[in-house]
Amino acid sequence: MHGWIILDKPLGLGSTQAVGAVKRNLREAGLMGKGRNKRKVGHGGTLDPLATGVLPIAIGEATKLCGRMLDASKIYEFTIGFGTETETLDVEGAVSETSDHRPTLAEIEAILPQFTGPIEQIPPKYSALKIDGKRAYDLARAGVDVEMKLREVTIYDLATRHPELVSGPREILKQVQDNEPLEPLQEITLTATVSKGTYIRSLARDIARALNTVGHVTMLRRTKAGPFTLEQAISLDKLNEIGKGADITDYLLPLEAGLDDIPAYDLTPDQAKLLRQGMTLDEQEMIGNPALNGLFLATENHGSPVALAELVDGTVKVVRGFNM
Repeated sequence: MHGWIILDKPLGLGSTQAVGAVKRNLREAGLMGKGRNKRKVGHGGTLDPLATGVLPIAIGEATKLCGRMLDASKIYEFTIGFGTETETLDVEGAVSETSDHRPTLAEIEAILPQFTGPIEQIPPKYSALKIDGKRAYDLARAGVDVEMKLREVTIYDLATRHPELVSGPREILKQVQDNEPLEPLQEITLTATVSKGTYIRSLARDIARALNTVGHVTMLRRTKAGPFTLEQAISLDKLNEIGKGADITDYLLPLEAGLDDIPAYDLTPDQAKLLRQGMTLDEQEMIGNPALNGLFLATENHGSPVALAELVDGTVKVVRGFNM
């Protein structure tokens, strides 16, 4: 049993707690194993307790792909509440700054291109980043003046979500045509596709400041992580059914579902044996000379994963071997 459970993480549950919930259900279902055969479980990208949405949880050999999942791009929906900035940049922290100014929808849409593409941002002081071996949030809570360094991230796409929820599009168009002032907004919901390492709370803070006001995140939901989306996610209630006897295969995605962005190539039994032994293959030995370059999923018997492999300069090397 190796693969992914995609949890639609509820509000208030931490990522580590979510992993614990999967372990508990596996134990109750008699699927966790013991001793050397105990199954490994890990998550593919932290979600704050105040965030909801897609949390990939790896089981068994899929845990070897957690690092790759951490590096994957992600999509978030988030709401910025204008007028107050908090110490944590979300609803949990104390108010640190206020402003009476409220932006219009047109003003918000006009500045979004400034935050698209490679940008620099300062992570929140209340984050899990380590400074001199200690978590930034632990230092901040202890009253230590934490200096967070600029980091470069990439915002691939950034847009307002459903502007008609704020004001009907026809009404907005009419106001623009008639040169009427647009209504100032108390909040705005945006959708962002981002690279690894992006802090949505920092993005929200910086957008608000660029609009000559302040703000903080009042809602954060991850709708996609790597190849996984909300359509594949299950609720905590569904997860708990596994511990009560539900068939886990109804919810478990295969290991290779986390690798759908790279090609797969089926090996011969002899080639598969060599890779399992940590040996290399010559490109010319591969049947059909496939047009492979870089990473690919090496399989056997028409799809059974053998290794995450890499073809470089005519030689195939194992990046991650799977014991399945």
